[in-house]
Amino acid sequence: MQDNQEENFDEDDLELVDEPSAAEQAPAAARSAEAEELNNKYLRLYADFENYRKRVNKDKEELMRYGNESLLYELLPAIDNLELAMKHASRDVNSGLVQGVEVTLKELQRTLEKFGLTRIEAEGRPFDPAVHHAMSRVERMDMPEQMVAEEFRAGYRYRDKVLRPSLVAVSVQPQKKEEQDPDSVEIKIKNTIEEEE
Repeated sequence: MQDNQEENFDEDDLELVDEPSAAEQAPAAARSAEAEELNNKYLRLYADFENYRKRVNKDKEELMRYGNESLLYELLPAIDNLELAMKHASRDVNSGLVQGVEVTLKELQRTLEKFGLTRIEAEGRPFDPAVHHAMSRVERMDMPEQMVAEEFRAGYRYRDKVLRPSLVAVSVQPQKKEEQDPDSVEIKIKNTIEEEE
């Protein structure tokens, strides 16, 4: 019975199933272009959202990492004052007050180090403008040029950032002072003229 049904199909019936007409293809092409445009919009929106998410996560991590920066900066003058008190009280080291200030200073420094605050080593080190602020130049024979000869105020780092640079004096070699008698000036001028010729 099925064989009879298959034989009843006409060739005209096959033409209807063949290809869609040009009028039918235009809306399909428009729908395809519209789908492609929507897909591109979706991809751009997704990329923007991913960038936003990454930026928010980065800002959040930075806030957590450097959130205490302003508090630590405000505590630096207290550390400076305690160090200054210790420096001036060095004559009477056995005093209970001096020992109390010393213990307080050490405890405060140890606590702040736990949160990422570290002192910048300066004296006797090469001058580095990234972490040192030169306040003066000092002629020193006992050390090479461009070394930190003296530290006026300690500098500190907070994690990997310079919170406050060290105020320092930088060493320079003393200028050689030659005697300025008329004979030596004449000899210098004569030597200079000979070298130019």
